[in-house]
Amino acid sequence: MQRIVAPSMLSADFGHLDRDTRMIDRSAAEWVHIDVMDGVFVPNISFGFPVMKPIRKATSKFLDVHLMIVEPEKYVARFVEAGADLVTFHLEATADPDGCIARIRGAGAKVGVSIKPATPVEALREVLPKVDLVLVMSVEPGFGGQSFIPGSLDKIRELRALVSELGLETIIEVDGGISAANAREVFDAGAEVLVAGSAVFKAADPEAEIRRILEA
Repeated sequence: MQRIVAPSMLSADFGHLDRDTRMIDRSAAEWVHIDVMDGVFVPNISFGFPVMKPIRKATSKFLDVHLMIVEPEKYVARFVEAGADLVTFHLEATADPDGCIARIRGAGAKVGVSIKPATPVEALREVLPKVDLVLVMSVEPGFGGQSFIPGSLDKIRELRALVSELGLETIIEVDGGISAANAREVFDAGAEVLVAGSAVFKAADPEAEIRRILEA
């Protein structure tokens, strides 16, 4: 399986987003992860459309946009227009996952679906064949800098088994508390993409930390 690191811009220096995005662009990371929070679905507010555009200009890498917002179907096309290569919505945030998927695909991007720690893997069974990626939250969404929930490893293994059972090639991404210290066991559990925020941007050498995560 592939190994990809997606540094999370939520942990970047908001006063120097261009600098930090260009650092990722030079690094071994293949994706740039952008967390969008509305203060309703999660108790915090982050990036919107205006911030997406300069990030898109500063990097040629794959823009991985994670929407932690209610009724995401209303906004997904605008995030694709702003430069998203993949848009991930939360299964818990919409009453119309099929409509959300159709709007993302119609706008020309890949589709991801995410689940919170309390949501069981089985809840994904019907939607799994329709998406390109599943993002497993290994912390409660809404804040950076949290510790990895150990039970997430079993959840990743269960999801990998379900993907195999259904004969799919769905990418598994994991977000929350990722660092070089636990990257190997998360990759070994079946993940292919690891989102790392604080571990990268608080490191003395962020580019070296990205390599450490990849080579764990």
